[in-house]
Amino acid sequence: MSEPARILIADDEAELRALLERYLSEQGLVARAVPDAAGAERLLARERFDVLVLDVMMPGEDGLSLCRRLRAAGETIPILMLTARGDPVDRIVGLEMGADDYLPKPFSPRELLARVQAMVRRQRMLGAHGGPLGEAPVSFGRFTLHAAERRLECEGRPVPLTTGEFNLLLAFVQNPHRPLGRDRLIELAHGRDHEATDRSIDVQVMRLRKLIEADPADPRHIQTVWRVGYVFVPDGAPRP
Repeated sequence: MSEPARILIADDEAELRALLERYLSEQGLVARAVPDAAGAERLLARERFDVLVLDVMMPGEDGLSLCRRLRAAGETIPILMLTARGDPVDRIVGLEMGADDYLPKPFSPRELLARVQAMVRRQRMLGAHGGPLGEAPVSFGRFTLHAAERRLECEGRPVPLTTGEFNLLLAFVQNPHRPLGRDRLIELAHGRDHEATDRSIDVQVMRLRKLIEADPADPRHIQTVWRVGYVFVPDGAPRP
């Protein structure tokens, strides 16, 4: 990486904050840690960060609420949610709120480092803040995806995408009319070592459909292929 990745951690456990700050700094990253959502929001307004590590359970505003507010405001920073005891409900709700990844507690600092580095590496491979350099814009329906600029437009108007949403949409756009299983989508959008579940991909597909489909309940661009997964149809033609 050309410059140290900047990581913001919001967690109310003082010992964990100190441990992660020290460990990530020793690994060459710039780590800042705060005890609550308010502190995270203040730092995000003043400084640039590459990844936000956000605990679900915090006093005051919880991590899920902050994640939802940030996404509603158009914030696209990759968000890694920390979930207590690996609660699957917290994981799914976090993805629905716009989180890009999740890590159940307890975890080893090395595992968090690997997740963070993968998120930063993926983001930088997509360009300064965008997609694979040199790719021509791709149009489908009312939308145009500018991969090289990590930008989606709807009839000329920008459509904010999180890193996870962009990665998944790009995987679909690069494989038009090709049915893709959930495992393949995880690999294309997040990498081979990413620990995601079928349910997490379904949640991210649901979020994308809400962004690009005229009727998410009757999708035309991201269609379900029974017992296989999904297929991207640029012209929106219904499948037999």
